Amino acid sequence: MSLKTPVTTTITTFPNPKFFNIFSNQSFRPPRMSTTFPRKHLLISSTTCRRNRYSLIAKCLQNRASGDDNVDNNNNNIVFVANWSQIVEIVRFSGPATGLWLCGPLMSLIDTVVVAQSSSVQLAALGPATVLCDDLGYVFMFLSIATSNLVATALAGKGKDEVQHQISVLLFVGLTCGVLMLLFTRFFGAWALTAFTGPKNVDIIYSANKYVQIRGLAWPAVLIGWVAQSASLGLKDSWGPLKALIVASAINGIGDVVLCTFLGYGIAGAAWATMASQVVAAYMMVEALNNKGYNGFALSVPSFSELQHIYMLAAPVFVLMMSKVAFYALLVYFATSMGVQTVAAHQVMIQMYFMCAVWAEPLAQTAQSFMPELLYGAKQSLSKARMLLKSLVIVGALSGLILGSIGTVIPWLFPFAFSPDIEITKEMHKVLVPYFITLCVTPSTSGLEGTLLAGRELKFISISMTSIVICGALLLMLLSNRGLGLSVCWWALAAFQWSRFGIALGRLTSSDGMLWSNKTALHYLGNQNAA
Repeated sequence: MSLKTPVTTTITTFPNPKFFNIFSNQSFRPPRMSTTFPRKHLLISSTTCRRNRYSLIAKCLQNRASGDDNVDNNNNNIVFVANWSQIVEIVRFSGPATGLWLCGPLMSLIDTVVVAQSSSVQLAALGPATVLCDDLGYVFMFLSIATSNLVATALAGKGKDEVQHQISVLLFVGLTCGVLMLLFTRFFGAWALTAFTGPKNVDIIYSANKYVQIRGLAWPAVLIGWVAQSASLGLKDSWGPLKALIVASAINGIGDVVLCTFLGYGIAGAAWATMASQVVAAYMMVEALNNKGYNGFALSVPSFSELQHIYMLAAPVFVLMMSKVAFYALLVYFATSMGVQTVAAHQVMIQMYFMCAVWAEPLAQTAQSFMPELLYGAKQSLSKARMLLKSLVIVGALSGLILGSIGTVIPWLFPFAFSPDIEITKEMHKVLVPYFITLCVTPSTSGLEGTLLAGRELKFISISMTSIVICGALLLMLLSNRGLGLSVCWWALAAFQWSRFGIALGRLTSSDGMLWSNKTALHYLGNQNAA
């Protein structure tokens, strides 16, 4: 009787594809074992299996670096490895970009701290003066977002010459807007401050206008610096702009101390220090572009079609930003009608929210810098774009939990650091739950909306934002008279943020969305070329 040699087989388990490919529309099929293979092909030792698996990982990573999309569909383990490296890349880019958002409030904070040591009247005047300067600057944030989008798209599809042309055109637009803002503050600054503070506060208006007039001299440099900064971000460089703003913040701080404390110039000294720091920052931003091989001093007068193209991109972004401002203003309006302690508590919590939400903005910038080449460029890959979106959502969720936890613990355990009034403390504690829920989803929402902007879903994002604001205003009107207190405002804000998240995610994961259909991406690119 002959003995048959037993067959040893190694069974490889395949991970659940839904865990790794949430945004993938391709089903996973494990390899089928052919029954016609000789028996010797099934004699695979565990050592050989491990060796083959490691060589497969190395090969797939090499293919992925060369732009091979088959990696995403053939090996889910490699998708996970590549996804982790992508998350690290996002953090490396968005980390320095966070400093760009923090430097502006930091400069105003330095001015406030130094001026507070000299005069209470000038400190009071600094409030409306900085609000006027910062809010006017916020109006032109659409120019910054449009620059990042246009430069990143040009880099992905048309090469260096087109990138240089876009930068030159946008620098001219920034210079023109800066000159117009200089003229506005020169002739209408006092009028705007009077309308903001009232005609009775003459002393405050005089000091505030002095601050506004001096800082207004830097408007051309400020907007040119914003364009150069956004162009660098569109080129995936976040360190160059961050270095410029660190130097600017140091100049602002040293200038404030010297001019205000030692030379006694007061609020005027703070304005001169801030203005000088903004001019230096703009110059360093332009030099950062020059170091990357682009001429940051070249200006090009845009044609009518180019202006129309910029307008088509900037107008929906402007609607998006003004919708946010309008909803936050509505929250303040309804909170004001609830009493002094309530509005004071709301002021503390909303300022804490803004400081935490600043850390979420770089995810939107990351999406606008990295998505265009995957949507329109020579390296177009919708599977990689979906993977990038997944990474943005993961980073956003982790950031939201961290920000929500830190931002909630501070007013919960240390409320008297903001106000010694027990009633204000009680009002603050009433809104901690919706406050935490709102912060948790804010970073992910920024990443999703940045992806929509990168994909030129401009009409959709402007219409959806306007609709959400209208529904939120109606919700506030219905619930504000039912005696529920300040929690109504914060639950409305939570609904506002989660609605934005849900609508944006639904649009990006829909079967006919820009991340699923090549025709959709080509349609957007065709509209861009037509414009």
